[in-house]
Amino acid sequence: REKVAALREPGHVNKKNKNPRVRQRMRALLILLGLSTASGFLSPTGFVPRSGRAAQIATTPLSAARSARPSPSLLNAAMVMTPVGYGKHHLSKERRAELEATAKAIATFGKGITACDEGPGTIGDRFEKVGIENTEENRRLYRQMLFTAKDTEKYLSAAILDPETVYQKDDNGVPFPELLAAKGIVPGVKPHLKVYQIPGGRPQETVMQGLDSLAARAAEYYKAGCRFAKWRSPLTIGADGDISDLCIRANMEDLARYALICQSEGLMPIVEPDIVLLGDYDLETAVEVNTKVQAHLYKAMIDHGVWMEGSTLKPNMVNPGKACPKSYSCEEIGEATVATLRRVMPAAMPGVNFLSGGQSLENAAARLSSINKAKGNSPWNLSFSWSQALQLPLLELCKQNPKGSPLPLDQMSELLTKELAIAGAAARGEYEYTPGQGDHKGVSPVTPVDMTDKGTGTLDRESAKGGFFAGLFGN
Repeated sequence: REKVAALREPGHVNKKNKNPRVRQRMRALLILLGLSTASGFLSPTGFVPRSGRAAQIATTPLSAARSARPSPSLLNAAMVMTPVGYGKHHLSKERRAELEATAKAIATFGKGITACDEGPGTIGDRFEKVGIENTEENRRLYRQMLFTAKDTEKYLSAAILDPETVYQKDDNGVPFPELLAAKGIVPGVKPHLKVYQIPGGRPQETVMQGLDSLAARAAEYYKAGCRFAKWRSPLTIGADGDISDLCIRANMEDLARYALICQSEGLMPIVEPDIVLLGDYDLETAVEVNTKVQAHLYKAMIDHGVWMEGSTLKPNMVNPGKACPKSYSCEEIGEATVATLRRVMPAAMPGVNFLSGGQSLENAAARLSSINKAKGNSPWNLSFSWSQALQLPLLELCKQNPKGSPLPLDQMSELLTKELAIAGAAARGEYEYTPGQGDHKGVSPVTPVDMTDKGTGTLDRESAKGGFFAGLFGN
C-alpha cells in the first residue's frame, strides 16, 4: 500500500516503469486489488478499507447489505442434510424409509438371521453325505422345518432364502416368504450366481458374478415377498499376508453396485465381504486386512450413492487363519473384531450379522458372545447370520437312520430350537462359555489341517459329534 500511495503522489515519476506494458499491468493490478478488497475475498476477517475507491464501495448501501449477509458456504442447509454426496438422493423419501425400516427390523437386539440360501447342488452334497436323497420335496420339507420349529420367531429376525425356496410353499399352500413375514421374520434372497477366478490374478482370488439382469430379478423377488438380499464376496489372504488391490477393488465395487441396484428395487442389501479362514496368518494381520477390505467397501458404497442407513453388513469374525501357529483367546478375537468395526464402519448402518465361516456352533457362539461383551458403546447391533453352525448338527441326526430314510424332521426341529436359544444368548452377550471354548489353539506345522475351501467359507475341521453337542443331540 505504501508503494501504491507513493505512485499516487503529485509529481511522482517512476523512472523504472516507462514501458507502457508495465504501466498497463500495474493499472490492471490496482483495479483487481480494489475489486478484490471490496468483495471481501482479501478481507475474510471483515477488514474495511478506510481510503480510496475501495472505501467508497464499502460504504454504499448495497455493500452494507452484502456485508450483513452470512459468509458464503460450499454446503447449504439442504445439502448438509442429504446422506450421500452433496446433491439430492436418487431414492424417494418413502423408499429410503422402507429400506431403513427393514435394516432396523433385522437388527433387533437378541435376534439373528438363519442363512438357508444354499442352492440345490450345495444342499444336495450335504444330503448325500448323511444318506438323504436330494429331491425338491426333501429340500422343501427341510426348509419348512427350519422356518416352523418352535420359538423360531423368538430368536430370528430374518431368513435368507435360495431363489428356489422363495417360490416354494408349506404344506398348507402358503408361500414361504408369506409364512415367514407372518411370524415377524423378514424374508430375503441370495441373488448372486457363481464365483469365478480373476483372470491373471493370484491363485484363489475370485469375483462373484450375477450383476447382469439383477434389477429385473430383484424386482421379481420383491414382488414375491422378499424385502432384502444378500451378496457374498469370498476373499483369501495370500501367503504374503495380504489380498491384492485388484481383488479387493473388484469385489468391493461389485458389492456396491449390487447394493445400489437392490435398493433401487426395494430390497435392503446385506453386503458380505467374507475373508475365509484359509492360511496361517495371525490375528494382527487379520485385523489389518479386514480393516482395509471394509474401508474399500464403505468408500465404494458411498461413492455409488448407496443409502447407508438402509443396508446391513455380514462379515466374518476377525479370526487368525486356521493354520496359524499362535494361540489366541476367545476374548482377544472378540476385541479384535470390535476394534476393526470401530476403525471404519459407518455408524449409519444399524446392524452387523456375523457369518459362521465354518466355525462350529460351540466356537461361533462363544466368539459372538465375547464380541458383544467387548462392544462397549458401539452403535451397532451385533448378531449372527449362520448356516452351517446351525444346520450341520441337524443333518448329523440323519446318520442314525438307514440311507434313503425320510428326514427326521421332529428331532431336527427340537434340536434347532435349542441351537437358536444358544445363538440368541450369544447375540445378547449372555452366552456363558467354558474356559478355552472359542479360543484359537495354535496349530503345529506338522498337524494336518483341512485347507480346502468348499465355496461357502466352510473350512472347519471340528466334528459335530460328542463333547459340546452330546447334550444337544439327546443321545
